Amino acid sequence: MVGYDPGSQCTTLSTVEVAAAGSLSGLVTRALISPFDVIKIRFQLQIEQLSPQNPQAKYHGMLQATKVILKEEGLSGFWKGHVPAQLLSINYGAVQFVTFELLTELVHNTTTHSATDPAVHFVCGGLSACTASLANQPLDTLRTRFAAQGEPKIYKTLRQAIVTMYKTEGPLTFYRGLTPTMIAIFPYAGFQFSFYNVLKRIYEWAVPATGWKKGNVKNLICGSCAGVFSKTLTYPFDLFKKRLQVGGFEQARMAFGQVRTYKGLMDCAVQIARDEGPRGFFKGLYPSLVKAALATGLTFFWYEFFCSLLHTLKCPASSTSQES
Repeated sequence: MVGYDPGSQCTTLSTVEVAAAGSLSGLVTRALISPFDVIKIRFQLQIEQLSPQNPQAKYHGMLQATKVILKEEGLSGFWKGHVPAQLLSINYGAVQFVTFELLTELVHNTTTHSATDPAVHFVCGGLSACTASLANQPLDTLRTRFAAQGEPKIYKTLRQAIVTMYKTEGPLTFYRGLTPTMIAIFPYAGFQFSFYNVLKRIYEWAVPATGWKKGNVKNLICGSCAGVFSKTLTYPFDLFKKRLQVGGFEQARMAFGQVRTYKGLMDCAVQIARDEGPRGFFKGLYPSLVKAALATGLTFFWYEFFCSLLHTLKCPASSTSQES
């Protein structure tokens, strides 16, 4: 159901309905995975080694970081930046899935390639994610700023953050980290969609048990695995993006340890390699993989669930005949 397929019930859905399914999947997924996202961002922005042997390191493990955030910031600390994050997820999900469905349909109608081919899903998935990222980069930057700040808060409201950033740093500050985002998002999303496509086929071949072959279970498992594989292959660029997005926001980072200023993508990569070593490129990888597994699995799960639900509401007769 993800991507154009002439034999799929999703072809009966309009662009607005596809956008609604994408937005709803983003909304539900974001609410569930926000704590992992906050921990991941804190790890990515920490200059000090993520190790209990380093007395200057504020965070050095997921359980320890969870306890620190809970103690210092309360339960709400795990949902810092949740409003811009939700706006990001809702808009991103709509743009990404609508673009992906349209692109795969275009390939089916104008070329000799099959719209269900993994290579087609890789290219169309990458292009759809680039489109969604470009449209939502300001919200991603705001989400990162809110998740990065400790107590006392620099930004107390979304409106204050937008006005302050615009006045003090200019409009281009909302697009900080765009270069590594675009470099990383194409292969990341491309791998997500293509791995999801391939894994679903493997799953159907390898799992004979009827109960485990149900669509919901299959979508969740295949989506989670696709997220882990994709994130592992493209992770350093996500870290570069987060480091660049908090440029000009150094005062809010003082309580967390050392602070660095980067002139651009290459300078960021060079400084990390010099000061933090090769392992510095993978800070926060573990919570990021947990988040990627949950986020990708749940996104595909909820997207296909809402597409099925909308199709059932729209064509109850055909849905009943398919079930029988």
